[in-house]
Amino acid sequence: MTENLNPTNVENYLIKNPEFLKSYLSKHGAPDITHKDGSHSEPSSPEIKIKRLPNFTSGRGNSITTSIFKKYVEGNLERIKKTSKDRNQLLSMSEDEVFMELIRDIATELDVNVLCHKILKNVSILTRSDRGSLFLVRGSKGNRYLVSKLFDVTEVSTISESLHTEETEIKVPFGKGIAGFVAESKDTVNIKDAYEDPRFNKDVDLKTGYRTHSILCMPILNYEGEVIGVAQIINKVTGNHEFTKQDEDVFRKYLIFCGIGITNAQLFELSVQEYKRNQLLLNLARGIFEEQTSLERLIQKVMLDSQDMLKCERCTVYLTEESMSKGGKNLTGMFAKILKKQFYKLLALAVHQDPHPEEDSNVQAKAKPTSTKDVLFSMAFDLYAKDGGNIRVPSAAEVAKSRNAEIARHVVLKGTPLNVSEIQIDAMFGKIRGFEDDGFKTKNMLCMPIFNNEKKIIGVTLLVNKLNGVPFNENDANIIEAFSIFTGLGIHNCQMYENACRLMAKQTVALEVLSYHATAQQEETDKLMASEFPPGKDIGLYTFEFNDIPLDELETVKCTITMFQEANLLAEFKIPLEVMCRWTLSVKKNYRPVTYHNWRHAFNVTQTMFTILYTGGLIKKFEGLEVLGLLVACLCHDLDHRGTNNAFQVKVASPLAMLYSTSVMEHHHFDHCIMILNSEGNNIFQSLSPAQYRNIIKMLEHAILSTDLALYFKKRGDFQKLVQEGETEYIEPYKKDLLKAMMMTACDVAAITKPWEIQEKVAQLVANEFFEQGDKERTELGETPMAMMDREKKDELPKMQVGFIDAICLPIYKMFAEMNQSLRPLYDGVMDNKKHWQELAEVHERT
Repeated sequence: MTENLNPTNVENYLIKNPEFLKSYLSKHGAPDITHKDGSHSEPSSPEIKIKRLPNFTSGRGNSITTSIFKKYVEGNLERIKKTSKDRNQLLSMSEDEVFMELIRDIATELDVNVLCHKILKNVSILTRSDRGSLFLVRGSKGNRYLVSKLFDVTEVSTISESLHTEETEIKVPFGKGIAGFVAESKDTVNIKDAYEDPRFNKDVDLKTGYRTHSILCMPILNYEGEVIGVAQIINKVTGNHEFTKQDEDVFRKYLIFCGIGITNAQLFELSVQEYKRNQLLLNLARGIFEEQTSLERLIQKVMLDSQDMLKCERCTVYLTEESMSKGGKNLTGMFAKILKKQFYKLLALAVHQDPHPEEDSNVQAKAKPTSTKDVLFSMAFDLYAKDGGNIRVPSAAEVAKSRNAEIARHVVLKGTPLNVSEIQIDAMFGKIRGFEDDGFKTKNMLCMPIFNNEKKIIGVTLLVNKLNGVPFNENDANIIEAFSIFTGLGIHNCQMYENACRLMAKQTVALEVLSYHATAQQEETDKLMASEFPPGKDIGLYTFEFNDIPLDELETVKCTITMFQEANLLAEFKIPLEVMCRWTLSVKKNYRPVTYHNWRHAFNVTQTMFTILYTGGLIKKFEGLEVLGLLVACLCHDLDHRGTNNAFQVKVASPLAMLYSTSVMEHHHFDHCIMILNSEGNNIFQSLSPAQYRNIIKMLEHAILSTDLALYFKKRGDFQKLVQEGETEYIEPYKKDLLKAMMMTACDVAAITKPWEIQEKVAQLVANEFFEQGDKERTELGETPMAMMDREKKDELPKMQVGFIDAICLPIYKMFAEMNQSLRPLYDGVMDNKKHWQELAEVHERT
C-alpha cells in the first residue's frame, strides 16, 4: 500500500472518508485541534480552550497570521506543547494515521529544527535505524556546501542534544564524503557496510567510538528539484543491519514532507529577516532626518541605531577627506549650481574671497587614488559591543597606524565590498596581522564602501568579528549594504544642510553689503530734502500728455515726491520727509541702466497712475492706503529689470527662473521692493499698524504681479464683463482688485497713449531693448528670435506696433473710456498713434 501513498492519494482518501478523519482526530488529535470527546461544541472544561476562527471574508486581512508573525519576530510566540508518540504508539498506527500525524506537524510547526527533529525520530522508529542526521545546503551556486543541522538524532535524543549551531556545525563540501556525493548527484545511497565504501570517513567513528555499519542517505529536494539538504540514517538495529527497499520508500516519503517543511520554514525565516531589515532601514531613515545639523552626531546616531542588527564585536566607519570637505562645494542639482555661480561674485565682495571658487576646486581636484597611500581618512568612529554601545573617535595618528584602516583603504581603492576570513588576512594583505595596537584581535571582517549621490566613495563601513564567531555571510552583507547606503544618504543630507546654512550666511552678508550700497547715501538725501518740490500743476503732473523727456534725473525724483505730497500720503501715514526722500532715491538707484525698463519708465507709469486717480476721477473709489499702495507699486513694478522678458529668463534657466515658476520678473520686482523697504532708513510704512502693513504688502504684491501681460489676458475678459454690465462702484474686494489690476496694465503701457512726438521716441527705445534681447537669443542660444525682437526685421516696427495696439492696448483703454469719460484721453491718444503707425506701415509696404 505504501507504494501508492502520496499527498494526492491521502487528500482523496480523506475527502471520500470523512468519518475516518473524525475518528482519527478523536483518538490522536492534539488539544489545540479538537476536544477530548471529539465534539465540536464549546468545551466545558476550562483547561481546554478552542478559539473560533474569524470570518475572513468580511475582514481586511488575515489578522491571525499577522499576530502570529509579530509574536514570532518579537520572540513572544507561545508554543503549544505536544506529546510525542513513543515507539509502541507509532508502530501501532496505520500508515494513513502516521502520515496524517506528519501533515499536522508540518501545518502547525514554524520551527524547521523542531519539525525535522521529529521527522528524523519517526523515520528512525519506522525503519528501525539507530540514529539519523540532517544536513542543509549553504553557500552560493558556485561554492555550495552542507552544514550539519541535526546530528545523531536517536529515538530518545532531545532537540537540544542533536541541534548544531553555527559554532558547532560540520561543513561538508559538495562531492566530498557520502553526504557530499548525494548532494551533488541527487542519488540515493544505500550502503550495507560503510567500511567498504571509500567515501566513508572512518575518523568520525574513531573520535566517537561508535561503529557505523549501514548507511541510507537521500537528498531533500524543493519544488524546483534543487537540493536543499541531505538526510541520512545509520545502522538498522534489526536483522543484518541492512536497509531494505521498503525502508528507502518510507524514508523517501518522509523526506518529501521534510522538504516542504524546510522550504516553508526557510521562506518564513527570510520573511522575518526581511522584516527586521526593513525595520532597520526605517530606523536609519528616521535618524537621517532627525539629525542633520552635525555630521559627527549623525554617524554616531546611525551606528547606535544599527548595532542590534550588525551583531559584531566592533563596527568602524571611516570617512574620507572628501566627505568632510567644507565651503559649499558639495551642493548638487541645477538650482544649487546656478545659485552658487550667481552669488559667488557677490559673496567675494562681502567676505573678500576669490570670486571663482569653483574654478579653483577644479584645478585642485585630486586624481583617483592609485594606491592605499593615496587614501586618507579624515575621521573614524569605533563602536565596541562590549562597551555597551559607546562610540570612540580615534585620533588621526591612530587611524593612520590602524591595520583595519589599511584594509578599509584597500576597499576605497578597489571600490568593491570585501569579506575577509582569518586565513585570508595573511594571504591577501601579507604583513597585516589580526592584532590592533589596542590589543583587539581581528578574526574576520566585512568591509563595504559608502557612496555619495555622485557614486563617489566617501567612506567605508567595517564590521569585525561576528558575535557567534563564524565568518560573515550573505545576509550580513545585505545588512551592511543597507547600513552603508543610508549612512551615505545621511552624510549627503547633512552636508547639504551644512552647505545650505553656509551659503545662506554668505548670502546674508552679501545682501547686507548690497543693501548698504543700494541705499541712497545721506548726502544725496540731505540734498533732496533741501530742494524745492515743484507744484504738480505747474509741471503738468495732472495731464495725460505729460512729457518727462525735458526733465533731468533729479527733477524726476522731485516730481515723485510732489505726487506723494499732493496725494496727502506723507501727512496721512506719518511718513517722514527724510525717509520718503531716501526711499525714492534708493528705488531710483536700484533700476538698472537698461534701454527702456529703467527709472524713467517707472516714473512715467507712476505719473499715469497719479493722473488716472485725480484727473480721471478714480480717486473716489479708493482709500488712502490703497492709493499709497498703487503709487508705490507703480514706482517699484520693474525694479532691477534686466532688459529681458520672462520667456528669456526661462530659456537660459536663470536663477530667477529657478526661484519662480510663473511671472518670473514680476516676482523678482516685488521681492526687490520688499528688500528696499527693509533696508535701514527706507521703510516708508514704518508708522502703519500691523494690519495696515499686512494689507499694503498684499496690495503691492497683487499690483506688481498684475503687470505680467499673461495675467492681464486672463483677467481682461472678467473686467470687460463688469464694464458691459455697467459696474461703477467696484466695492466688492474681487471687483476692486480686478480694477486695480487693469489700472496697473493701463499705466504700464501708457506710453502708447502719449502725443505722437513722445510715442515715436519711446517706441524706438522699446524696440531697441527688444532687439538687444533678440541679439542675445541669436548669439548665446543659437535661436532665431521672434519678429518683434529680430533686429533684421526692424523695418517692420510700424506694422508690429499696430498689432501691439490692437491686441493689448485698444481693448483696455476702450473699456476705461466706456467706464469713465474722464479717461477717454487715453483711448483717443492710442487711436491717434495707431493712425500714425498705420500710415508708416503702408509707406513701408509700398516701398
